[in-house]
Amino acid sequence: MSIKTDKLSFYYSQGTPFETKALDEVTLEIKKGDFVGIIGHTGSGKSTLIQHFNGLILPEEGIVKIDDRNIKDKDLKIKLIRQKVGLVFQYPEYQLFEETVYKDVSYGPMNLDIDSEEIDKRVRYALELVGFKFEDIKDKSPFDLSGGQKRRVAIAGVLAMKPDYLVLDEPTAGLDPAGRNEILSRIRQLHESGITIILVSHSMEDIARLVKYIYVMYKGKIHMEGTPHEIYRDSEELKKIGLGVPQVVDVMKALKQKGIDVDTNKLTVEEASEEILKALRSRQDV
Repeated sequence: MSIKTDKLSFYYSQGTPFETKALDEVTLEIKKGDFVGIIGHTGSGKSTLIQHFNGLILPEEGIVKIDDRNIKDKDLKIKLIRQKVGLVFQYPEYQLFEETVYKDVSYGPMNLDIDSEEIDKRVRYALELVGFKFEDIKDKSPFDLSGGQKRRVAIAGVLAMKPDYLVLDEPTAGLDPAGRNEILSRIRQLHESGITIILVSHSMEDIARLVKYIYVMYKGKIHMEGTPHEIYRDSEELKKIGLGVPQVVDVMKALKQKGIDVDTNKLTVEEASEEILKALRSRQDV
């Protein structure tokens, strides 16, 4: 069971002087249970790619399969694909519009052929999954919440559809540090609960902290792929295509060049702190 693309290509303004190839023969597979990051600078094709995952854009060339079903099969209802693959765009809180949190989160399930009892279960499930106490939050206006809370409500609205795959496009954009940490913590917990997560982000730090595998996009192609340690090891190549690396990577390399015996393969502040303390202790023991 997976999201799979095979030689997927897509053009904007095809046949006009403004024609742009947004995707160029992209082949990948994201298996159920994965926690995958997709990174690349603006215009690299990230957003166009993920919109193919739930049929917002249909393939012009190549194939997209969701759990072995080609999304262009005539007998496949695209509505079913959108239930399987939940897509959370940047600033999803801008789409909140109901007078209570409950009504907002229930909006999607109400369009399914399910009874009110099941809708209630789904709203409760989704709100609790993103860290709210159902009774405390359900009757509040979404517009009275903090930025991070609004975003969690918006994510709950997608989760209430019970997707197998959750795609998040820049989920921490515009949040303050507290809201950012709140969202990242919930995303990690969502994956631990069994949901496949696909995280699209410009933030090298967020990707390093969370995902297990990375696809790096550049000019519509998959330029690099591998584990976070494999990708960030080649920091010069990332910089060459306009991306950075987590600041921790540069710090650890600088310490190594100064003669401090540290493992430069550390990606997060927590890992680096432990490694630096370990190196300092070993110096004191000498």
